[in-house]
Amino acid sequence: MATEKFQVYKCDICGIIAEVLDGGAGEMSCCSEPMRLLKEKTEDAGNEKHVPVVEEAGEGVKVKVGSVAHPMEEKHFIQWVEVIAGERVLRRFLAPGDAPEATFAVKAGDIDTVREHCTLHGLWRS
Repeated sequence: MATEKFQVYKCDICGIIAEVLDGGAGEMSCCSEPMRLLKEKTEDAGNEKHVPVVEEAGEGVKVKVGSVAHPMEEKHFIQWVEVIAGERVLRRFLAPGDAPEATFAVKAGDIDTVREHCTLHGLWRS
């Protein structure tokens, strides 16, 4: 199976997450097993909201996770928020107790993709 630029894979054995920087014909593997491609979800279905919401903020944008603030608990939190604008990848890592949001110095019109990763519910994109 070929890999594509910006795909995100996870090892189901050790939990490592990797983002592809340059696609190719090879298969992503870890712990001697193929890694699982994380599918980008785009529609909220449960009580927790995951789809990133982008709003202009001064010289850049603020990305909030969900229309209602996402929990940021020890075992259930937003691990990172990412903005892809052309060839630029801007990422902010979060931790339990942080606000589920991040601010980036990029114009809203330059953004191609906004996504985030929840430790329990996977990869989400707006």
